Amino acid sequence: MKFNGRNHYVSSSAILGENVKLGDNVSIYDNVTIGSNSIIANDCVIGEPTSDYYHSENYVNTPTNIAAGALIRSHSIIYSGVSIGTQFQSGHRITIRENTVIGNHCRVGTNSDLQGFIIIGNYCQLHSNVHLCQFSSLGNFVFIYPNVVLANDTHPPTENVKGPEIGDYTQIGIQSSIIGNIQIGENCLIGAGSVITRDFDAFSLIIGSPATLKSDVRELIGLDGKPLYPWKTRFNRGMPWDV
Repeated sequence: MKFNGRNHYVSSSAILGENVKLGDNVSIYDNVTIGSNSIIANDCVIGEPTSDYYHSENYVNTPTNIAAGALIRSHSIIYSGVSIGTQFQSGHRITIRENTVIGNHCRVGTNSDLQGFIIIGNYCQLHSNVHLCQFSSLGNFVFIYPNVVLANDTHPPTENVKGPEIGDYTQIGIQSSIIGNIQIGENCLIGAGSVITRDFDAFSLIIGSPATLKSDVRELIGLDGKPLYPWKTRFNRGMPWDV
């Protein structure tokens, strides 16, 4: 992609750090801060106003903060009131709604939709087409694979919904659904296509629809005769313990 400097809108109240690159047709709205050495690719919107903007004459954009080293790919929209840590990377066409807090070294894949009021820890990785409902919470080092849905309403429509809480180091397999205000412990492995509507403790191997506890993940042994989990003992790529 070439940075042609075409058709930018940058609010006078926005603050851009050193060496921030903007692609064509980028809009940076009020009260946005973007850290140094960040790249905002073509057709992105940062600090998108919430719906109150369209109904209130006194609307003020809530501050949006993106820390240093971000790479936000084309056609992504990040709403006002979002806070993102260092070295964030996105795929194309992501949406991150208001009042979402994302830690350091996180990735959000193409076409993913984060519906706001979400907390995400450090080193989390969301693959393509992931949907996180409002009020979801992810710990640190949570990996979510394609087409996973976190939903906050077990019996829709319901008032006062709250999303799932996922513990550190948990892996969520493709096309799984986690529904309601439930807690998944740390170091769990959720098999592909699982549908989860109840709590599970740490180190659970969770499989099926409806999902059931199959075993302790520490019982899984690889072809080399060594335990597969916790996965931290065998996976280094991009992790802080990678030497």
